[in-house]
Amino acid sequence: MFTAPPEDSIDRSGGLRPAGVGSAGSASPWWRDAVIYQIYVRSFLDSTGDGIGDLAGVRAGLPYVSKLGVDGIWLSPFYPSPQRDHGYDVADYKAVDPVYGDLDEFALLVADAHRLGLKVVLDIVPNHCSSEHPWFREALAAAPGSEARALFHFADGKGEHGELPPNNWRAMFGGPAWSRVEEADGTPGQWYMHLFTPEQPDLNWRDPRVAPYFDEVLRFWLDQGVDGFRIDVAAGLFHHPDLPDSDDPGADERTRDSVNPLAWNQPEVHGVWRRWRAVCESYTAVDGQDRLLVGEVSVPTAAEQAAYVRPDELHQAFFFHLLSAPWNPDAFRKVIGEALRDIAGTGSTVTWVLNNHDQVRTVTRYGSDNSAAGAARARAAALLMLALPGAAYIYQGEELGLPEVDLPDEALTDPIFLRTGSRQYVRDGCRVPLPWSGHASPFGFTGADSTARPWLPQPGWFADHTTDRALNDTDSFWHLYRNGLALRRDFHLRGDATLRWLETPPDVLAFVRGDGLVCAVNFGGQDVPAPVPGTPLLASAPSPAGVLPGNAAAWWAADPPGAV
Repeated sequence: MFTAPPEDSIDRSGGLRPAGVGSAGSASPWWRDAVIYQIYVRSFLDSTGDGIGDLAGVRAGLPYVSKLGVDGIWLSPFYPSPQRDHGYDVADYKAVDPVYGDLDEFALLVADAHRLGLKVVLDIVPNHCSSEHPWFREALAAAPGSEARALFHFADGKGEHGELPPNNWRAMFGGPAWSRVEEADGTPGQWYMHLFTPEQPDLNWRDPRVAPYFDEVLRFWLDQGVDGFRIDVAAGLFHHPDLPDSDDPGADERTRDSVNPLAWNQPEVHGVWRRWRAVCESYTAVDGQDRLLVGEVSVPTAAEQAAYVRPDELHQAFFFHLLSAPWNPDAFRKVIGEALRDIAGTGSTVTWVLNNHDQVRTVTRYGSDNSAAGAARARAAALLMLALPGAAYIYQGEELGLPEVDLPDEALTDPIFLRTGSRQYVRDGCRVPLPWSGHASPFGFTGADSTARPWLPQPGWFADHTTDRALNDTDSFWHLYRNGLALRRDFHLRGDATLRWLETPPDVLAFVRGDGLVCAVNFGGQDVPAPVPGTPLLASAPSPAGVLPGNAAAWWAADPPGAV
């Protein structure tokens, strides 16, 4: 039997806000400065006792999310799937996998989220589907040159007997980007492309049947009441039509190749986002409510990303350069400046992220040299991100200060590890189910009477990071995020894209926002004089008046001289 999170871990009142209305009462579209909480459904909360999170678990945890003060939730894929990549291999785009619930449960989730003033954003995967999708199963049964195979990238191999892949492209998750099929007569046949795993064949977006199919998918979920879509691999979809060899195919089987210009960021993809924007606008025209398109756009520069958020394309694109910036003020100032210049210059807003389900958790990433420093830097980075102009996304568990979990090889499920044997890019460590309460696994993630273990093992030290403990500790990460989100609204930072840099010592980055809010970050390890007199309104570490500690950030209400 499912046990809801402890009463002191959730707020049943929910901090209600009318759906569709920003906290500051702004008439600006809600997505421009929204803060969205990313829920990895498998690892959020398990309502059935099978060790896997589900939609009913998400619904039970919504008051906790609402109390944090965010504007909406982004749900990882919950569609029917063989789960070879935990849902990013979709077998049916218009249904719910029974392991997560059903459409009735999803309807209840949307209704509860909207009652709490939370938007609901779904993850959609248009670059590839599952090898169990009916289209691909039909393609395997069909002959070379058939209409069924035209929906994918089937090609004859090279070599005397077609025994070599059609080109030298590498898969993102290791190995060649091609797999050979056995034809109906039992002989080795054509090859098909998969830029991730063989269980995720790439769709051929040049075929005229693919775009209308995804129009139907969008409309299906919009009719269920969703408020937008996060688009997986948004710089993908189209590949060079001739499929030539790449000059940079990847060094070996353990190289994660994400820079092949022949496979990514082709100009035709922008037509898809214009089409999807038109679908969303058709719903807005009926009820006046904006629907969001936010893309996972992995491109080398802010200027290239800006092309995806032009007024008739995506509303947002995740700006990963902040996430990947090393911990020093020059790097942060550079990427922030480029984003505000190139992306905000399109009329969109920058969409900031420090972590997601594919990245090493922030505490660990910033603490490679010192674990205590990692936690301090993660707290400081959180205040920095929340002070920046634009939107922001928070990955579940970041508000608890969770470090990365170092799992043993036998526990790993990531297809990157299964295909390569390398732990370098393995993502399981940031996907371990959340700890809600108690002193031992399952930490309230699943019902107390369940005998099933969480799908990834939780370490004993999770006891120091449970939600009930975080809510009761006013110095916790959770309270830092909650207070930062509240002050972000109070200072009308929402909708104000201005930022003025301040003159600072070498290790310090400081700027002015909105109605005179100053944010300063000390990237060094030693205390320095604060750039603003007086005690800060909010700080990531104890900060006496006139002092900014090392690896700390603080906010003040002031309009100091020296802006540049």
